[in-house]
Amino acid sequence: MGGVAPAFTQNMSKPTPLSLLDRSRTRIGESDAAALERTITRARSAESLGYHRFWVAEHHGVPGIASGSPAVLLAALGAATDTIRIGSGGVMLPNHAPLVIAEQFLMLEALYPGRVDLGVGRTLGFTPGVRRALRTELPAAERFADDLAELRSVLAGTAPITARPAANPPPPVFVLAMQRGLDFAGQAGLPAVVGGSLLRAPDALAQYRDRAGDKSHLIISADIMIAETRERARQLLLPEAWAMVRSRVTGEFGPLESVQSVMSQHPTPAQRAKVEDWLAGAIYGDATEVAAQLEELVARTGADEVMSTASTFADPDRDQADAALAAMMSP
Repeated sequence: MGGVAPAFTQNMSKPTPLSLLDRSRTRIGESDAAALERTITRARSAESLGYHRFWVAEHHGVPGIASGSPAVLLAALGAATDTIRIGSGGVMLPNHAPLVIAEQFLMLEALYPGRVDLGVGRTLGFTPGVRRALRTELPAAERFADDLAELRSVLAGTAPITARPAANPPPPVFVLAMQRGLDFAGQAGLPAVVGGSLLRAPDALAQYRDRAGDKSHLIISADIMIAETRERARQLLLPEAWAMVRSRVTGEFGPLESVQSVMSQHPTPAQRAKVEDWLAGAIYGDATEVAAQLEELVARTGADEVMSTASTFADPDRDQADAALAAMMSP
């Protein structure tokens, strides 16, 4: 895959930790259960490859994503692995009572001590129907700062109600951050996970570091894909890009189609432009090209860690990309 890529580093002695976020993407013609089994298999592989963290996400009523309950899935991942950190990327705090989240993750910490991360976000259900089903109202997102403070107090054992099982220390909390989320993370002095347009917003990232001070910790997330050539890596990203574009038409984010199926489509000029826009935000190429892109991104953002969120249709393609990216962690 383009030769042996150098480890990309913040400095010459400290390779940047690499992690994976797996959203349990479903595939055309497969069951949701197969997607969950694939996530567990990938977590085992990520551990053997030396990845720092393996995170899963919360999505409700989405045909293309099988994971609606991160805590339940993390219990299975913890049982299937031994050393890799496991966590949520993330639990959507407006959808749940802080006490319930705290109890779930304190339970996970008790079962898998020193390995559990609690990433939280403020995104509501994507559709009115999902929000009604979750009993979530739009103002819930405006309570995020208060709910975050309550969650942290319950985890720390300083709230009026004592959650069980107790854990000392409790699992660390991370904030999945768009602009306002980054503000909340900075004010609370918590690690932040950022992606998308924020990766090209140096002022916002600098402001976060100023607010968080010596507690700042920045994880940058991006769709990262490595293959034998840049064109092949681009092709492997097409199923995800096409699902995103199709969702704008169908109203549903659907299962992944094969690369061949996507390439046989006849997109409109507008759809083709949206695919290219999506790909422009990804990092892809052969190993040497991706290492150079990551070097630039880490240098530009001052990132402390990198988390890949990429997925593709075929398991062998995913496995090869994961292995190639993991190889960059070698000093």
